[in-house]
Amino acid sequence: MAIELLYGRSRIAVEPPPGCHPTVIEKHAMPILPDPLAAVTAALARPVGVAPLGELAIGKRSACILICDITRPVPNGLFLQPLIRTLLGAGVPAHGITVLVATGLHRPNEGAELAELVGDPWVQATVRVENHIATDDAAHVFVGRTPTRGTVVRLDRRLVEAELKIATGLVEPHFMAGWSGGRKVIAPGVAHAETITTFHNATFMAHPRAANCVLDGNPLHEEQLAIVAMLGGALALNTVIDDRRRLAFVNFGEIVASHLEAVAFVRQYAEVRVPRRFATVVTSAAGYPLDKTYYQTVKGMVGPLDILEPGGDLIVASACSEGMGSRHYVEAQKRLVALGAEGFWRSIEGKSHADIDEWQTQMQLKPMRAGRVRLFTDGLGEDAPTGVERVRSLADAIAESIARHGDPHVAFVPEGPYVVPVHDG
Repeated sequence: MAIELLYGRSRIAVEPPPGCHPTVIEKHAMPILPDPLAAVTAALARPVGVAPLGELAIGKRSACILICDITRPVPNGLFLQPLIRTLLGAGVPAHGITVLVATGLHRPNEGAELAELVGDPWVQATVRVENHIATDDAAHVFVGRTPTRGTVVRLDRRLVEAELKIATGLVEPHFMAGWSGGRKVIAPGVAHAETITTFHNATFMAHPRAANCVLDGNPLHEEQLAIVAMLGGALALNTVIDDRRRLAFVNFGEIVASHLEAVAFVRQYAEVRVPRRFATVVTSAAGYPLDKTYYQTVKGMVGPLDILEPGGDLIVASACSEGMGSRHYVEAQKRLVALGAEGFWRSIEGKSHADIDEWQTQMQLKPMRAGRVRLFTDGLGEDAPTGVERVRSLADAIAESIARHGDPHVAFVPEGPYVVPVHDG
């Protein structure tokens, strides 16, 4: 029986070779919300830790709503209009409302892509929709230094100066920050390049607690919480979706408390206990939009590492429809290819500021050190500097791995980094 992996805008079917004993690892079934719009409306009316948005907005003249960039399948088209209508109904003028794309150091989203991201023409016709540009010095405000680690904090002026600060996003496992969403949409989402490259340096990234599904003791999470406090707090609208992009959870409220509530919900489904490890693990980069680039594919490589036997084969399917990613990332990958994994690590160890997008190559060292990484894609040229082995057929790669290890048991993780298998041994 064929097993389908998320790939591009659809799925790719993989036929396990004869003799293969597949174990499919998926999220536990999520309770899908029957009326998503009603759920959003209820969340705004019954928030976590604060008064309803309609009350908070009375007398305010400005609001900044952060949304994630195109790499996240956030259902913006579902909640932006109710959110904005609530603000307008409370008297916030349309000209005082900005929807700001929290790009971090990713490229801006424009034109048809921006329309797809926002998901609602009414929003673009009613309020300003703009991109954060992390390298624009004049667009940022110096907020201070974090109290524990001294990170310089510069944030987008449009957020800092808004009377209402609202982060929106998707809460899912994140291989550096533990969980996405909430405070992460502020930093790195709308932070200056100096701030981002500081808490994405090699020391932060190498910390054992900077990992999937980990908040306690995670240095990135701790810095993000400190930045929220320095900002004077914020609000958040958090969503959780299933593997078919259907809404399973939504809440609204004080940014830290509401995010933790969303994490508690999704943790029940995204973390999957597995009783054994496998010499062959087959996974994806979660399909569109996350697998548009090889840059984002690294998340799919890191997600299942806890169930990979040391020295095993990790086979990843990713469409990479936009190619490698930024030119900065390509340069880092070229250095990885030239220096090897340990040489690359020595070249970045101890740097106070990472080069732009260098951290993703550093995270790729984790699966490369754990075993053999093999990539299936039809979106990259043969000379793309991936640093890993390319395969032309998933079925052949699986058969070769089974023969190599003498073990027919194969783990399949169709949803890639949105599911984190945990060895329960």
